Amino acid sequence: MVPAQPQSQPFVLDLSADAATLTAALVDIPSVSHQEQVLADAVEQALRQLPHLTVDRHGNTVVARTHLGRSERVVLAGHLDTVPVADNLPSRLDEDGVLWGCGTSDMKSGVAVQLRIAATVPAPNRDLTFVFYEAEEVADVHNGLGKVAEAHPDWLAGDFAVLLEPSGNHVEGGCQGTLRVHLRTAGERAHSARSWMGSNAIHAAAPLLARLAAYEPRRVVVDGLEYREGLNAVRIEGGVAGNVIPDACTVTVNFRYAPDRTGEEALAHLHEVFADCGVVETEVDDHSGAARPGLTHPAARAFVAAVGGTPQPKYGWTDVARFSALGVPAVNYGPGDALLAHKRDEHVVAEHVVECERRLRAWLEG
Repeated sequence: MVPAQPQSQPFVLDLSADAATLTAALVDIPSVSHQEQVLADAVEQALRQLPHLTVDRHGNTVVARTHLGRSERVVLAGHLDTVPVADNLPSRLDEDGVLWGCGTSDMKSGVAVQLRIAATVPAPNRDLTFVFYEAEEVADVHNGLGKVAEAHPDWLAGDFAVLLEPSGNHVEGGCQGTLRVHLRTAGERAHSARSWMGSNAIHAAAPLLARLAAYEPRRVVVDGLEYREGLNAVRIEGGVAGNVIPDACTVTVNFRYAPDRTGEEALAHLHEVFADCGVVETEVDDHSGAARPGLTHPAARAFVAAVGGTPQPKYGWTDVARFSALGVPAVNYGPGDALLAHKRDEHVVAEHVVECERRLRAWLEG
């Protein structure tokens, strides 16, 4: 008889540790997308030790809230998952105070700040909701924040939200929308030795590509921030064999649009741009709407005043858009450098993590 193997002990997070040390502890609990349970268990266990919080869980998403009767509620959110490990675990702190490892920048340093605030600010000047969610780095259908928004929207209710995505401790308002479509052209197959007997679908895509090359993207100011749009081909597919005139070609186009456009307006713009380019079919492959900065909201103004700096636009899409869809203005603000996200040499400056916590604390205790 084979003896039973002892069960591994659960990870215990020490929320009394400083934010940089806590970041290292989080990084050393691997949590690649769809494998967040161990980390979610550790986060839930740590939060349930805090008597001033109520804690709920949906899948591997953990939500903790204060109920102090304050006039305003702020949501602090961050995702638990990382991209696949790239020989960059365990974490390593070098002599220059730089912490290296998978998720250090995107975004376990932000999660560490959330946990520190949850543990050490029991009586904030605003009620707080902390959201630690799963599956941000994979397809939208798996996103834990989206699942909670659908199943328990009341858990995410608030007047203002801060998504602690890496932003170098600078406020980044709103986000671009992203629309990806497949544009198809058609032709007629023929032997390439008798090409005049057919019609080349790849050649038919030439007007479409010319239109893209000549396209001048907008720059537009939204709530005081300038957003730059982009419309680009990101993939082209066509061809049957080396001696066959192709009868089909697909150009995949990505439109990054400013938050003054709705999703419907963005799609209508693409139809307008390619109206006379020989496109026979337009298929939407992926679409996530934009979010306005929301910096005119009183809570947002107070936040910017407390943390300092000049707000910048967010280039790219983040989950602030989900809060915007719920009617909650949101910004991106967290330690780490977004340009280091997903890289083998991902890292964060330890002092920047501590500084992020310090600024949020000043806002919530001031």
